[in-house]
Parts: sequence; C-alpha cells; structure tokens
Amino acid sequence: MKKQKIYLDHSATTPIDPQVFEAMLPYLKDTFGNASSAHSFGQEAMKGVDWARETIANFLGAKPKEVIFTSGATESNNLATAGVVRFLQEKFSGQKLQVITSVIEHPAILEPIRKMEKEGVKATYLPVSNKGLIEVAEVKKAITSETVLISVMYVNNEIGTIQPIAEIGKVVKEVRTERQKNGNKLPLIFHTDAVQAVNYCDCRVDEIGVDLMSISGHKIYGPKGIGAFYVREGVMIEPMQLGGHQERGIRSGTLNTAGIVGLGKAIELVSQGAEEKRRIKELRDKLIEGVLRTISDAQVNGDLDRRVPSNAHFSFPNAEGESILLMLDLEGIAVSTGSACASGSLSPSHVLLAMGIPDEIAHGSLRVTLGRYTTEKEIDRFLEVLPPIIEKLRQMSPIKK
Repeated sequence: MKKQKIYLDHSATTPIDPQVFEAMLPYLKDTFGNASSAHSFGQEAMKGVDWARETIANFLGAKPKEVIFTSGATESNNLATAGVVRFLQEKFSGQKLQVITSVIEHPAILEPIRKMEKEGVKATYLPVSNKGLIEVAEVKKAITSETVLISVMYVNNEIGTIQPIAEIGKVVKEVRTERQKNGNKLPLIFHTDAVQAVNYCDCRVDEIGVDLMSISGHKIYGPKGIGAFYVREGVMIEPMQLGGHQERGIRSGTLNTAGIVGLGKAIELVSQGAEEKRRIKELRDKLIEGVLRTISDAQVNGDLDRRVPSNAHFSFPNAEGESILLMLDLEGIAVSTGSACASGSLSPSHVLLAMGIPDEIAHGSLRVTLGRYTTEKEIDRFLEVLPPIIEKLRQMSPIKK
C-alpha cells in the first residue's frame, strides 16, 4: 500500500497556491510580451507588472517605485550588502566603513560580508542568546561613527525566532539624528531579510523602520526564481548586474512577468490570512507538546514566545539528524535537519552553535515547518512515526548517556 506523503518543510519552500498559478497562466501563454517593449504586447505584460508592484508596495506601506524585482532573496541580500557598501566606498573614498550583522544570518548575508572584510570593510557580528535572540542593547553598543549598514534577519530560517526589528529601527533613527547634529555625513542604512517573516509578521517598512527588505516568492506560496527588494527612496546601491535600464537601473534584465504577477498574487493572499495563522499555530503547538510528551530528552530550540507559528525545531540527543530525516522520508514525511541551503553539509548548524548548543546535540536537530495545507491528521501521523524512529536510532548509537 502506498504511503501517505506528508510535507512538513515549508520553510524550505512552499507549494504554489492554486490562485497564484491561475494568476500566472495568462502571462505564460497569450500575454507573453516583453514588459519593456513599447508596443501593445509589451504594454499588456507591463499591466501585470504594475499591478504586482502596487500590490506589494501596499503590503509594505511603501511607494511602488521603491519595489525592485529580483530573482529571489539571495540576489536581494547581495544587493543589500555588497551593493550598498560598494556605492558608499566609491562615494566616501578612503573612509573606513563598518557593517553590523548577526552570527545567525543566512549565508546570502554572511558570505558577501566576509568577502568585503577581506577588502578592508570592518564587520561586527552580533551574538545571540541561548534562545536565538539578539539584544537591542548589543546593536546600540556595536554602532560606531563608521557604521553604514545594519543587516538583521526578521525571522531566523532554522529556529523561527522573531528578532526585535522595530526596536532596532528606533535605535537606527536615534543614531541618524545624533549624526546630523555632529556633522557625520555617513548614512546608516537598515536592512532586514524578511523571507521567513512575510507570512506572519508586520512588514510595513515605516512601522519597523527599515530601509531595505528582501522577500522571496517561493516561501509564500508563490513561484521560485522571483523576489522583491524594497529600497527606500534615496538609498543608493551599486548594481551588481549591468546591461539594461530595468528596475531603476538597480537590477537589469528582462522582467520575469509571470513570476512577478505570481509574487503579487501571493502577497495579496498573505494579506487575507489571519485565520490561517491561528490554525497553523494550534497544529504546531500540538506537535511540540506531542514530541516532548512521547520522546525523552527531546528539546525545543529557540524562543517559544517570539517565534513564527509554523516553526518547531528539536534536538534529540544520541540520534543523528540526517538519519532521522531519511527514516521519516521512508515513511513519506518530509522535514529538514536545518535550512535547505545547508542540507548538503555535514557540519552542525552555525545557528545552533551560536546559541551555545554543543556539536553532538546540534547534529541531532530536526526542523519541522507547517503550512497552509497542513492537516491535523498529518500531525497525528508524524507523532505516531517519530518516537519509534528516535528509539531505534538511539539503540544503534555508539554514544550512550
């Protein structure tokens, strides 16, 4: 008998919502024109782009011209780090520049910053608590007269913790006021990777005080290969992709019209999802309670209160995470050992290590993320299958407590 397939890895990617798919179809068929073309075919395609841009801008509380379309969050994050700093290096030639980020950021933030460090940019990496949270006081302490960029992710992609973005935004505003008084002409730009936040958190840019924000379509029931990059008016960025005039010259290239429309529709559906959040949280809480009740020594990683409702992250001592994942997959259940981007690595999660979790415990971690179509029956099945898997792996483990 064929096993039921259960998908519990929504932080890695989400299925396309049927309404998103329907919205995209015309732009994959009849409305196929290049949106940059002046003729009627191009103008029909541009109507879809304009609608999506306005829909996303409304969601963010921004101006439509402040929404730039990219291929996804990795490109947006690279523009927010290297793109910003490159421009400022040229404008303030010879001036020492500093960037601030956290130790638990996505590699799409950490790797460009590490590369810039080799080129002379100073980088400060904020620590996190054992719950995976940044202290606002640490941000304030790290800012110097040379700081030009702060990049802190809104929601961590592994443990689901929600960082105090609005509070950091207030600190940034205070520092800017102080700089104006002191005659310091260096800008202080605040970026957040909001990829995991859009479904559940307030993303109105003025409310949370950010200047740049990265969004990805495939995390919110939209298509892969499309993202939005909010760039506050007045923030200057060195383009990383040259060759055209599209997207205010920040991101050249033929517009992915169908993907853009799909992203717009996905954002529109997020705006209507209050009841969905409540239902997902109830299922997630049932899952956590069931795991802690049925599996000895299981621990939940991350803060239980400041956390998106879809995320449950566990460690199981004496049971290796990759083996748990593979045995669950044999039962038709898809989960993750961490972020999808790191699933090919045998190294323990840098996020868990930064929280002070020992290597051997971090190796036994499991990320379970629920979504729009997750059912209670699926959670019951997961809770039925997981305990015997952990028991079996612990019996096989060469390391005993």
